[in-house]
Amino acid sequence: MTIESVDENTDGDFAKYVEKLHQLSEGSVHKRFDPYVDIDWNSPELAVFANDERWILPESADPLTNGDWYRSLPKEKQIAIGMWRQANVAKVGLQFEQILINGMLNYIQTLPNGSPEFRYCTHEIIEEGNHTLMFQEMVNRVGMNVPGGSPYMKVFSPLFPLAGRLMPLVFFVGVLAGEEPIDHIQKSILRSGEEIHPIMANVMRIHVAEEARHISFAHEFLEHHIKELNTANRLALSIAFPIVMRVLCDFIAVPPPQFWATFDIPKSVKRELFWDHPKSQQTLRNYFADVRMLAEKAGLMNPVSKRIWKLMGIDGKQSRYRSEPNRAEAVLLKSA
Repeated sequence: MTIESVDENTDGDFAKYVEKLHQLSEGSVHKRFDPYVDIDWNSPELAVFANDERWILPESADPLTNGDWYRSLPKEKQIAIGMWRQANVAKVGLQFEQILINGMLNYIQTLPNGSPEFRYCTHEIIEEGNHTLMFQEMVNRVGMNVPGGSPYMKVFSPLFPLAGRLMPLVFFVGVLAGEEPIDHIQKSILRSGEEIHPIMANVMRIHVAEEARHISFAHEFLEHHIKELNTANRLALSIAFPIVMRVLCDFIAVPPPQFWATFDIPKSVKRELFWDHPKSQQTLRNYFADVRMLAEKAGLMNPVSKRIWKLMGIDGKQSRYRSEPNRAEAVLLKSA
């Protein structure tokens, strides 16, 4: 059904959903970016050089900065770790976007003519393609030969897109599981007020701006289609929801084995930072405040699923609105 064919006889909730998709699609037309137009990669300001302290990770914006380990390192090593970490986050983002593109292509092949989801999803696929170009250009400019995701992510990545055709609700839960942590990390860095390298700043601003649409669509899609589930399937999804969030979060947020080996970091430090340290545990919970709100609105919070959220270590306060800053929690983190 096209937006033009929605009239007074159409279900009101569906009409609102179609209108929201139309707004998101129009946003993709009128508020879009091109990484090779909007970023001057050859500008002297974006040059990458040794011992640039702007690569030091902003405090409380990354689990690696929790505790005393990172700040106790010599500046040179903080810079090297920061460069490696930021380049690898970009590489993981690239790999995740590729999975998302393949899954969305699988999904839109199932859609009928006139579906408003087809147009929006195709816009998003184009934007995600630009993001892969942008992330890879950043990795190339930083000059770190980073692998991106963990070996497990690479093994299972050919399978994930199949969910776009076979289990679209689970697929879009997985989409949020990847998008929300990256979006949270990047917003935290931009909001930190600390000086960061201009390459990072440019890439993050573009990604955060367009990712707002992509995350908004995933929220709208899930909230709309979950209403169509019967009781048994809704219960099953409510249980799967926090598990998918937690598992894919580790694929996205935890550095791969090469990182720990490259910088000779003890396993005890890895365990503390991901996710034993109290500040890291709070960081993990903060990633999913928005999706906890979504789960509540979609009727996926029940006594069983709430226990799973807690077991996964990602329970906590829900956002009142999307991208609500964790002001109270930020104060607690700084005082910890």
